[in-house]
Amino acid sequence: MISQAVLGLGGVGKSELALQYAHRHRQDYELVWWIDADSPDLIRTGLADLARALACGIDSVAAEQATVEEAAAWAVSWLAAHPDWLIIFDNVEEVADVEPYLARLTHGHVLITTRRDIGWQHLDITPVRLELLSRPAATALLAGLIGPPDSANTGALQDLADQLGDLPLALTQAGAYIARTPRMTLTRYLNLLKDIPARMYATTPAGGDAERVVAKVLTLSHTRIQAINPLAIHVLNLLACYAPDNLPCSVLDPLPETDPLQVGEALALLASYSLITLTPSPADLNPGEPEDLISVHRLVQAVTLHQFTPDQRDHSRQVAADLILDALPDNPTTIDAWPAHRALLPHARSVLPPGSPGLHRLVAYLDAIGDYTAAVQLQQDICTHAVAMLGAEHPETLTARYDLATWTGEAGDAAAARDQLTALLPTVERVQGAEHPNTLNTRHEIARWTGEVGDAAAARDQLAALLPTVERVQGAEHSDTLTTRANLAYWTGAVGDAAAARDQFAALLPIRERVLGTEHPDTLTTRANLARWTGAVGDAAAARDQYAALLPIRERVLGTEHPDTLTTRHNLASWIGEAGNAAAARDQYAALLPTRERVLNAEHPDTLTTRANLAYWTGQAGEAASARDQFAALLPICERVLGAEHPSTLTTRHSLAYWTGKAGDAAAARDQYAALLPIRERVQGAEHPSTLITRGNLAHWTRKVEMTEPDGG
Repeated sequence: MISQAVLGLGGVGKSELALQYAHRHRQDYELVWWIDADSPDLIRTGLADLARALACGIDSVAAEQATVEEAAAWAVSWLAAHPDWLIIFDNVEEVADVEPYLARLTHGHVLITTRRDIGWQHLDITPVRLELLSRPAATALLAGLIGPPDSANTGALQDLADQLGDLPLALTQAGAYIARTPRMTLTRYLNLLKDIPARMYATTPAGGDAERVVAKVLTLSHTRIQAINPLAIHVLNLLACYAPDNLPCSVLDPLPETDPLQVGEALALLASYSLITLTPSPADLNPGEPEDLISVHRLVQAVTLHQFTPDQRDHSRQVAADLILDALPDNPTTIDAWPAHRALLPHARSVLPPGSPGLHRLVAYLDAIGDYTAAVQLQQDICTHAVAMLGAEHPETLTARYDLATWTGEAGDAAAARDQLTALLPTVERVQGAEHPNTLNTRHEIARWTGEVGDAAAARDQLAALLPTVERVQGAEHSDTLTTRANLAYWTGAVGDAAAARDQFAALLPIRERVLGTEHPDTLTTRANLARWTGAVGDAAAARDQYAALLPIRERVLGTEHPDTLTTRHNLASWIGEAGNAAAARDQYAALLPTRERVLNAEHPDTLTTRANLAYWTGQAGEAASARDQFAALLPICERVLGAEHPSTLTTRHSLAYWTGKAGDAAAARDQYAALLPIRERVQGAEHPSTLITRGNLAHWTRKVEMTEPDGG
């Protein structure tokens, strides 16, 4: 006998696969018999029906009078004595239900379908796991049922496949319903799936089998599991609240009134029914403490959620939120805590309510890793909740608006950050007072983002006007006062007065050393700025030497892989290049890049900046074509991670055009600058320094093209 089992989630197509196999190979067998195998009684009934169909060597009267047990035994005896048959046991619930028969069925083929992945090995059966459809196959299945989509519906077809998680039964149910229901369209079905999902999962297409719908098939699994281990259903209810993929098992360990062993047994049962999958966690998630990650098909989640009463749903979400809050590390800015935050982020976003302190931790984490776009999205939720619950002028609401403006600017929209803070300022002044620290901080940030928009002179002037007030209110040596002085020096340099910026940082440094200490992070930052503006004055060698002296201090104080230490290495490499050694700068950036990729991740903004500088100094070292290719590879990453119109993305486009020209293709450089210029004018303003540089480069490469073109006539 040859036995094979097909394993998978309910609705994934196990029975259909078995049916297709039986049809395709019908001529290979003398007998093909299908047995519904959900229970031992059904198996015996199916075998008894086979005995009666064959008469199994007994007269028809005896066959009709035989008990189910007798008829089933006759069928097994007949099969044991005859070759060339195929028996399909469909939807076997327990290995033990079919095991007594398999030992006697030695002359034919047995095909088993099952949701259970436990117990088959000791029968020398290795189940074949049936996976979900690929997205192209899923959309093709829908199109085959509904009809080929027009261009307007192509996206809707993709959306429906995504909403149904590429599960064949769900796709077939939806496609048949759309095809057979008058005036039903893809778009309308998607809206119904959003508005009344429980009804749509349970809806039978006209002429369809009421037993073969998603809600019925998945609910059957729930019922079986509830009878075996009620805790498993409680765990599944919680899993339905999280994001579908990769929840660390350890999140569930503190589940009230249970212990990790009980939770593990519940997870094992759910996995055995293919309702969840358990996969090993990456090595960086819990170094030295490997654990499994839990994934749940989105339709399992949806059907589970829509079986709840509103009170049950609220209770499950609250328990799920409490577990996530317990699992989130306390210090999101510590690099060691980043893997856990990364793993928990999608689940936290699914279950944490807007007022949860966990959301503030997540925003701080997103800031630390440089994902400012996601930080804006979360902060917007926090802000909306604060307005609704506390009122528009509550101090916490004002802080939330301030933070939202900050992340908006960090995400690349400096003008919006400036405008949001400008709109916030009168309210803060009225509610908290013109000289409250929060008011002064708001003025400070307005100046900062005004400068980032491109108006460095206005930023300088605003900070110059702010400084006396901060000195009087906070004190001349308060940390906020010293920060205002530092930013005034920076924007003074950005206006073009590098010497004044250098002198202001030189005057600030001994104060910070005395007030904060020589190795305080702010003191070291002041040293870094002094080096920068020393170089900007024209003394690149001195800047290089100052960064070289700063680096070992940062390594000792912060650690060799602290982000600020890596920034110092980054700037040291730049000034080595500016001092005349482009090849050494290139090599130092090449050595720094893998460290930043490992410590921060490959798509952190600082990592992308290092890649950009590596490309730049590669070009300066005489390899223009390599620089062009590196910027060409970097650009789509910047567009995806930062956004197509983020200032850093536009700078990357600018650099790609420049090195394209330097590599010998002046016409392509001209065309790239011509495409970039209107975007910079719209995004950053016609008079922004970066826009003016782009305009100048466009003119330069246009002249280069004109000089190389042959004269007409």
